[in-house]
Amino acid sequence: MEVDVFNMKGKKVSKAELPAAIFEAPVKVDLMHQAYVRQMANSRLGTHSTKGRSEVSGGGRKPWRQKGTGRARQGSIRAAQWVGGGKIFTPKPRSYDKAMPKKMRRAALRSALSVKASEGAIVLVDEFKLDEAKTQKMAESLQALAGEGNVLVLIPANGPEYADVKRACANLSDAKTLNASYLNIRDLLGYKNVVMPVAALDVIASYLG
Repeated sequence: MEVDVFNMKGKKVSKAELPAAIFEAPVKVDLMHQAYVRQMANSRLGTHSTKGRSEVSGGGRKPWRQKGTGRARQGSIRAAQWVGGGKIFTPKPRSYDKAMPKKMRRAALRSALSVKASEGAIVLVDEFKLDEAKTQKMAESLQALAGEGNVLVLIPANGPEYADVKRACANLSDAKTLNASYLNIRDLLGYKNVVMPVAALDVIASYLG
């Protein structure tokens, strides 16, 4: 699959070929869903905790005698039916981590990239460089490159040559900068367009090809 390569002003300068093994892979919706659910589950902290009746302070003395009062028998004022008592079947700290083999995770990424490529949502740039690290400049470039919709900006590395791009994207609510080696299913499915320099293709091909 051949796609156009643009400069930062949105003008076509050349063409580049997308690796067929990555951008023309079989689209497996179930696999993408599984990878997305796994990523969302693994991001949960699982630190929720509430107290049961044995953990609430007080309630050590029986509130009244067992018989003769006419009231229902009670053993503790910290039982679940009392105000201020413990809770039943309470959530406790736990791990929500889900396992998924690396081959399946990478196949899900190839499926998502293939969908983006078939929709024309992959935009290649010859060189990702700004004259100055201004949010307005970056917004104008992304508008010229991707048009309407939110944008995932992939950079090959976290070097100083891309520091201006990251700084200019930081204040854009509809754009996110991501290292190409950290590509994940959540960001791929969450952003309409993917903008990246040609150098980022080599990074993606190094672990997905």
